Amino acid sequence: MDFIAPANARYGQGSGTTMIDSANSSRSHAYPEVRIGGFMTIAATRQQLADLMVEHCLAARAQSHAPLAPKLVFSSNGQGIAYAGENAEFARAMAQADVIHADGMSVVNASRVLTRTPLPERVATTDFFHDAATAALKAGLRFYVLGGKESQNREATEAMQRLYPGLQIAGRRNGYFNPDEDADVCKGIVDSGADVLWVGLGKPKQELWSVANRERLRGVGWLKTCGGLYSFLAGDSPRAPGWMQAAGLEWLYRASLEPRRLGPRYLLTNPQSIYRMVRYSG
Repeated sequence: MDFIAPANARYGQGSGTTMIDSANSSRSHAYPEVRIGGFMTIAATRQQLADLMVEHCLAARAQSHAPLAPKLVFSSNGQGIAYAGENAEFARAMAQADVIHADGMSVVNASRVLTRTPLPERVATTDFFHDAATAALKAGLRFYVLGGKESQNREATEAMQRLYPGLQIAGRRNGYFNPDEDADVCKGIVDSGADVLWVGLGKPKQELWSVANRERLRGVGWLKTCGGLYSFLAGDSPRAPGWMQAAGLEWLYRASLEPRRLGPRYLLTNPQSIYRMVRYSG
């Protein structure tokens, strides 16, 4: 099943480049967006995205008397683009995002070949976290770490504080809770005073959860999905060599580490993601 984005302010019926506004609609930090694989993807560097995070979060703090719904910040890669063609619920969740950035190098390469707005660089979440943490330290923003197993969540949080002394962690919670606990989980996050909520529940659960609970999290500035970030921070998963990342072959490195689990996935998703990037880009 092919995904066709609904006609709304951000996902119009036409293709091409649009603009994303800042949280206060001043257009002081507007970045172009380009459609890649059906997702309107922001053409911003990691540093620019970190600056946008600070701007949005400070704007949310300024509205404490009438809390704003948080910005939904999702990532795009080959797996997600392929999955959107199979799962309409996931595609609809992605369409609710305020910002989508290119987590996969294949998305960046597609922008260079298939669109008039080549993306400036890959914004992998595992790399972007460091830009976000540096920016949060300077601006005094507070992080909440949600998702993963208890030991992994704890170790990832400890790594954050070890790598960035002084970084404010408002709270943390593992990802093992039931839907009927969502209201309590969200209340705890809001009460913590978190500015940025990192949601590491795995794709597509993290996107669906973020959309479903957005209204409960008014006052938080950003909901940033982060997939396997905690695994990398905790030291459970190594990154691919730099040359493989630059060549868009990180998926091959991961498949080589877990061939039985990831090999079949990539064999199925890679052709579908290529098809969708060719058909739904520009």
